[in-house]
Amino acid sequence: MQKPIKTPRTLDLLCALCALSVVFAFPAMAEDNPTKQAINTLLDDFHQAAADADEERYLGHFSADGVFMGTDDWERWPLPAFREYVSERFAGGTGWTYVPEDRYITLGPAGASAWFDEIMVSERWGRFRGTGVLVREGEEWKLAHYSLTALVPNERFADVAEVATEGFRARAAELPKENSDKENSDKEK
Repeated sequence: MQKPIKTPRTLDLLCALCALSVVFAFPAMAEDNPTKQAINTLLDDFHQAAADADEERYLGHFSADGVFMGTDDWERWPLPAFREYVSERFAGGTGWTYVPEDRYITLGPAGASAWFDEIMVSERWGRFRGTGVLVREGEEWKLAHYSLTALVPNERFADVAEVATEGFRARAAELPKENSDKENSDKEK
């Protein structure tokens, strides 16, 4: 029976270092992708424009048919409606600040589209996830869809679900009253 061949310890360490360098090199290589860098720059400026209450710069990141999805169930804002909301909100010089902590970008086929998800923090409101779709328009990237979601720790989800359910029930209970008030005022005319 042959004795197992022993490799020198330095060779073992060298192999381990090579393996680790390959593992850690891939994320760094992805960040060197100029398209992903351009998208990162766009998204960082998108958030900074909101913090600066710079309406033109902020909305300029959307495609003409872009949509913003807010945190409430009714908040599906096609760009014309969102433009009106942003204009009113930014008019006083106050925007909103979400600081990105983590972001993942995936490029679509032929480099004509991309999608991303990011974790952001608001000093006032806590942690959020932003997800979106970008389309290439000429040499520029534009947001076709952006969705903002409030994050909830799993261990606290039952508490939040209870509050949300109560809130939606209360809102639904108010709707018939508003509609019947409107019908009564219409009848009085």
